[in-house]
Order: sequence, then structure tokens, then C-alpha cells
Amino acid sequence: MKKLLLVISVVIIFFGCKSESSNQQITNKKDKEIAEKVETLISKMTLDEKIAEMTQDAPANERLGIPYMKYAEALHGMWLVLDYYGNTTVYPQAIAAGSTWEPDLVKKMASQTAIEARALGVTHCYSPNLDVISGDPRYGRVEESYGEDPYLVSRMGVAFIEGLQGAGDEQFDENHVMATAKHFIGYPENRRGINGGFSDMSERRLREVYLPPFEAAIKEAKVGSVMPGHQDYNGIPNHMNTWLLKDILRDELGFDGFIISDNNDVARLETMHFISESRAESAILGLKAGVDMDLVIGKSIDLSSYHSNVLKDTIIKNPELVKYIDKATSRILTAKYKLGLFDTEPKEIDTETVYASKEEHQEFSYEMAKKAMILLKNENNLLPLDINSIKSLAVIGPNAHEEQPAKGTYSLLGGYSGLPPYYTSVLEGLTSKTEGKVKINYAKGCDLLSNSKEGFSEAITAAKKSDAVVLVVGGSRRTGGEGVDRSNLDLYGVQNELVEAIHKTGKPVIVVLINGRPLTINYIAENIPSILETWYLGMRSGDAIADAIFGDTNPGGKLTVSFPRHVGQVPVTYLERPDFIGSGKGLYKDADKSPLYPFGFGLSYTTFKYGTPKLESTSITTDGATKVSIDITNTGEREGDEVAQMYVRDDFASVGRYLKMLKGFERVTLKPGETKTVSFKLGFDELNILNQDMKKVVEPGTFTISVGASSAEKDLQKVTLKVK
Repeated sequence: MKKLLLVISVVIIFFGCKSESSNQQITNKKDKEIAEKVETLISKMTLDEKIAEMTQDAPANERLGIPYMKYAEALHGMWLVLDYYGNTTVYPQAIAAGSTWEPDLVKKMASQTAIEARALGVTHCYSPNLDVISGDPRYGRVEESYGEDPYLVSRMGVAFIEGLQGAGDEQFDENHVMATAKHFIGYPENRRGINGGFSDMSERRLREVYLPPFEAAIKEAKVGSVMPGHQDYNGIPNHMNTWLLKDILRDELGFDGFIISDNNDVARLETMHFISESRAESAILGLKAGVDMDLVIGKSIDLSSYHSNVLKDTIIKNPELVKYIDKATSRILTAKYKLGLFDTEPKEIDTETVYASKEEHQEFSYEMAKKAMILLKNENNLLPLDINSIKSLAVIGPNAHEEQPAKGTYSLLGGYSGLPPYYTSVLEGLTSKTEGKVKINYAKGCDLLSNSKEGFSEAITAAKKSDAVVLVVGGSRRTGGEGVDRSNLDLYGVQNELVEAIHKTGKPVIVVLINGRPLTINYIAENIPSILETWYLGMRSGDAIADAIFGDTNPGGKLTVSFPRHVGQVPVTYLERPDFIGSGKGLYKDADKSPLYPFGFGLSYTTFKYGTPKLESTSITTDGATKVSIDITNTGEREGDEVAQMYVRDDFASVGRYLKMLKGFERVTLKPGETKTVSFKLGFDELNILNQDMKKVVEPGTFTISVGASSAEKDLQKVTLKVK
């Protein structure tokens, strides 16, 4: 019997290896065929045709049969940058998607987005955003990232890319498109919270915090395109930085796709960085660094660098430069072949009734929204409201409702949003949910961007004649997003005064935050009994929020960015190194150093209890592995979701480290009284540090493994692992 089992095992291993080898041979054969086709095409192209190919929406080359490659944004649904076609699904913004702590949801969202992209003729998308937020929410693009932790951003990024591009045999097929990982690299690490501000950081911080998501995107998800950031890295603009784009991105990480500039950034080597003295010189610097495609939205001749008017004379005078043109063009043509564009006819697009508006996609947007919400406070269990015990509900605030604007899309969807067939506001969601059961008293109270208190009296009246108040405040695309940075983080305009006025009515108040960045909400945190952070939840926002308020949904999301108490604290992030007293607990003279709400934090309508973490092996070698397990019990009376988080610290090492780093997480659903065991792997990937030579190593010694409900020390259970 043992001999039979051995024979079977050998056969399985043999055929498994043979199958894997066969798949690799097929891939290599396809790549070789594409390379030969590209080489043949390049030999037939004129210099003008090659240069024309190096722009984001190069027209089809009829003479040689080179197809058009249409681009779009896809951060949380399909958006054609210069148009707002109706009927595309808008999902929760990236920061909300991250707050689900469920990569499979992000993968499914991206796969649905890819189907909508193909329906619109789009095959190349400028997403995902893999920037790790530095802890400075003055920076307007916080909402576009998944959070402040490199491991979390990596997991979400890989899921998004695999969903958008497909994996294995499905990669770049008729239902998938090419993703672009951005912004390479360290984009949020600016000194004043300014979009595109210059960065000054060590190589260690670059590698420990900002590089991991891109490494995962390339090595695991095989991302097809990468976009550098606007800024410089230690004095060298990213779009001419050969150390970043060649030595690290291509040679070290093995990236073999094409690099597309961020908007106008090759030209900005002259106009923003003042390195070059002409656009032709800028173009050569970009090409030599490996920037293959010049993104100039709108195709302005005055901003284009990869253009015959700019480049042709320079190339003719110096034929040695042709090799850079050929390399860039080859990479772009390779992408078009991989996407199957040479083998298909362009579709006719009906922009009025895009196939993409499938109900299935809209329903999934709703499901994601329900999982993204975070309960920050729930004093005396005010939430959920009992729909059968209240007769009237006031719905107040500048973010409670939004009509479709005459131009563009809804501001409460967040940045990089397409135009959905409809948007459900909080007012609409609550009105629909309570129809015939609860009277809704609506008053706007104030405008988001106004200092006028003219609407306060109407809002106070609405509150006074209601049993409870849902007060919807925060921000919008007008107060945050790309290029919308802030010098303070308080609620914009007179929103805080509105909160105070409504609180003074004595009515039970629930604050719903709709926003794209952490805000300094100290008054709300101290005085309002229930707070629900929703970020931008997509086209079904109001439905999801109404479900949470009335208990049909139990919020289970967790913060992926820390909330500061004051702008003077920033940057605020759980990624801290030991400070003056060596404990990470150093204090300001005049304020609490800790965040108002920490990374990983989120409450529920039920309660959870963590057991004691247990190691499969308490001691391993430096090349060994084990796992840690912990029991989680729902000790409340409602079914709910909990996100178990594992943090690791090498206790004594050859270099300084962060106090802890996230290395594992899992979201679990538990019924009342139910216990589940969650396990996390502990091996090289989880235990390594960068030593003094910038090499990843696992050093002998003890490691503190912390598992619990958030990054806060009080929420973590600890166990010690010995590595020898």
C-alpha cells in the first residue's frame, strides 16, 4: 500500500511539474511570437510613426494596421477622463474599499470595472493608486489610496490588478484590461501636505514603506503599466530618475511593461523642476530614464514632449537616440498585442446606454458599501435605531443630499468618479427605508463651502420636532482630492457650529461623515453619542447608510488611516519608531500625542472577545516558519464582522524598526456566541527586516507577535516567538 501511494505521489508531482512547465513554455512561446511581430513592425515604421505611438491615445496607424489603445481611469469604477458617459457603476472610493479589509471585494469590483471598460472600448486604465498614506491628511489624495500601511495596500493592490487584468490564461483577455500602478514612488511623502510636493527621505523608508505595494504588483499580479509621481526623489525628478525607473523598477523588481508619465510630467522637467531648458531636452531625459509614453490629457501641443515637432529634429541630429525611441515604441506595441488589439475590430460605443450599467454591478457596489462603513462611536447603544419605536427623524446637513449636477458627476462620490445612472443620497436612502413608518424632517442647515448660518434655524426646528437626528457632514470633491490640499483639518465652513447647534437641542444625534480624508472632529467625538464614518460609498451610498442606521447592516469596517486630534500632530500614523524615551509614548507639552482614532479601529453593534494567541511552534530557525492562531468569540446578541489584525516586531535587531508592522489580517463573520479560530503564517515574509546593507534578512532573537482588533496597544494580545 505504501509503495502504491509513493508511486501515485511521484506521478502527481511529475505531471504537476510537467503541466507547470508546459504553461510556462506556452507563455514563453507567446512572448517570443509577440516580440518577433513587434520587431517586424518597428523595422517598417518611420520616425514620425514611432513618435506618434508614444502618446496616451495615439490614433490607429492605418498604413501598418496598428490599433488604437483607449485609456480611462478606473479607481472605483469606469471614468473616461474627458467625458462623463452615464450608466457606469461607481463603487466605494479606494479609502472606503480599503476599509472593508477584504481584498476579494476589491478584486471583484475591478473585474466588473474591466467588463465595463471593454464595453466602452477601453483597454488601458490608470489605476490602482498604490501610494501608502504618510499620515498627513492635509494632502488631498488620501481618498485615492487604501491606507497608511504597506502590507494592507499591497494586498488590496494585488487584488485590484488581478481583477482588472485577469490572471493566468485570462490575463488581458476580452473581459480584462491593462492596469497602471501609480505613483512610483513615495508620492505622499511630501513636506507640507502638498500634492506633488518635493520629497526628502531615506532609502530605508522608501523600501520599508513605499516600495512593497509596487513589488507585490509586479511580482505577484504582473501589472502591465507603471506611472511615476509628479515629484522628485531626493532632488531627482521621478520622470528622469534612472535609479528609480531602471535600477529598481526594471532591474531589481523585474518590471517588463511600459512606463507612462503622469499628466504633463515630461514637460514639467522644464516647467516645474527647471532641470531642462527645452521640451526636447525634457523628452530625451524622460526617454533615457525609461518613460515610454507621454500622458498629456487633451493632447495640448504646448505641453507634449513626445511629439515630432519637439523630438524629430533632435533625433535626426543624433541617431544614437533612436534606440530609446525604438525601445519605448516596442513596449507599447507589445502591450497592444498582449491585449489582443491587433486581432479585434474596434467596437461601436453607444454612450447613452452603456452595457456597463448591469444591475449585478450596481448591487455589488451596494454590498461593498455596506462592508466599508466604520462605527467610530456608539454611546449607550444609540445605534441601531428601532424603526418601530420612532415616529420622526430629522435628516440634516450639507452632505445629506445632492442632486445630479448639470455638468460632471456628483461631488459626494469622491474624486475620479464616473457618472452613474443614479446616486442615492442619505436623505433618499432614509426616506425609502422608512416610507410609511417614520416621518422625515429634512433641512440642509448650511452649505459645505459657505460661512452662512442662515439655514440653522430651519435645521434646529427640524431637530426639535423629531425623535432623533441624522446629521450628515464632512467634505466632498470640492474640499478634497487631487490638488485640493488643506492647511487645517477642521470641518469646512460652519459645519462644526451646525453640529453644536443641533447637539444643544438635546435630541439623540447620529453624525454620519461623508468625506475623503481624516478630519479633526474633536467636538463631535466628545459630544455626539454615535458616529459613522462612511467615506464615499459609491452610487448606493444612501441605501447602505440607511441599512446601518436601522440595523439591517452591522458596520464591520476598520480605519486604514489614523485620525489626528489636531493638525499640529501630523503626520499621525501607527508606523512610529521609538522616540525620546524609547517607548513611542513621548508627549507634546500641550496636547495628547495619540490619534483620536487609531489605524485598524472600528466598533460593531455586537462585541467580540479575543483569546490568547498560540504559536504552532514557539521556536523556529531563521529560515523556518510557523503560524499563530487566536480564537475570536462574538459575545453580543447580533451577528457581526470582526477584522483580526496581526502585527510583528523584531524585539532587538541590528537596525531601528517601527514599533510594529501589520503582517496579516482576516475579516470573519460571527453569529452570537460563535467562536472562530483565525490563523496567520509567520515566516520570512512576515519576520524579515532590512539590515544595514539594505538586504532582507531574518535575524535571530525574539519577536513580539500581536493579534487583536486594532493597532492600539490596549486592543492587542501578545505572544513571543523565538528565532534561532
